[in-house]
Amino acid sequence: MTTTAVMGAGSWGTAFAIVLADAGNEVTLWGRREETCKNINELHENTDYLPGVELPANIHATSDPAEALAGADVVVLAVPSQTLRQNLIDWGSHIRPDAVLVSLMKGVELGTHLRMSQVIAELTGAGPERIAVISGPNLAKEIARREPAASVVSCADESVALRLQQLCHTQFFRPYTNTDVVGCELSGTVKNIIGLAVGVCDGLGFGDNTKASVITRGLAETARLGVNMGADPMTFMGLAGLGDLVATCSSPLSRNRTFGEKLGRGLTVDEIMAQTRQVAEGVKSCTSVAELAHLHNVDMPITDHVRALVDGEMTPTELVNALLGRSTKPETR
Repeated sequence: MTTTAVMGAGSWGTAFAIVLADAGNEVTLWGRREETCKNINELHENTDYLPGVELPANIHATSDPAEALAGADVVVLAVPSQTLRQNLIDWGSHIRPDAVLVSLMKGVELGTHLRMSQVIAELTGAGPERIAVISGPNLAKEIARREPAASVVSCADESVALRLQQLCHTQFFRPYTNTDVVGCELSGTVKNIIGLAVGVCDGLGFGDNTKASVITRGLAETARLGVNMGADPMTFMGLAGLGDLVATCSSPLSRNRTFGEKLGRGLTVDEIMAQTRQVAEGVKSCTSVAELAHLHNVDMPITDHVRALVDGEMTPTELVNALLGRSTKPETR
């Protein structure tokens, strides 16, 4: 049995805590709100994010980060990506110096353009052999309901990836391994932006041809950036790439696709954010990914246009027209 801490009691953090608990691990789940933790401990339910889902008895929740991290062999980070740095500053000193750090987050930090694994390394001093990423078509509510799903555990050290694979392998959750952390992180980040664009198409009333075109071209620009940054092209064809992209762009459970649909219907970013307590990561990441692409001289038109839409520089209709009006070229460039 491995002692694990999941830092973040949102929907995905809680769902992954269920996976770890089902695999036989003792899990401590950290949440910011004491009331959320009380409900988890007393009702065995996260009423804020996964109402109606019974949590295993071997999940204990606390709002004290020191208690959550005490003795944890594996620390799973499941906070919003743009809050990771401050969270690690606040409670990173409680992390064991030999603990493996696992990122469930999907984002690129604003300002620094760092991937989440890079932020973890900078704030904790952990080497690549102690930092892993889990990414794939993993909609939290479906995982929590124990519907069959697969994912990717990525670490530069394959032996660590294999260890983590065993840690979260259950009857319903099948993890694969790879060593391409860059590709997995970029796939998980950019798919949220493409999900916003597909949602916009839904909101405008366009059909499956339009959405399939955006998904496919979105995958192409994700791969362009990833390969430029040293990723394995095959990662983008796998679960962390195409798999996650399809789930995000097709499911009504996807926060980013739903957010984009509301943008397509004419709501503003502020109006949509006032309606929900959950974070659509693509709204923040579109700026940092667009800047990252420009730094690497990589053409990412969908990302650029979503950034303009989120910033109020473009309407949903103008976004679609601008993409269609781009100069023609061969598909593979």
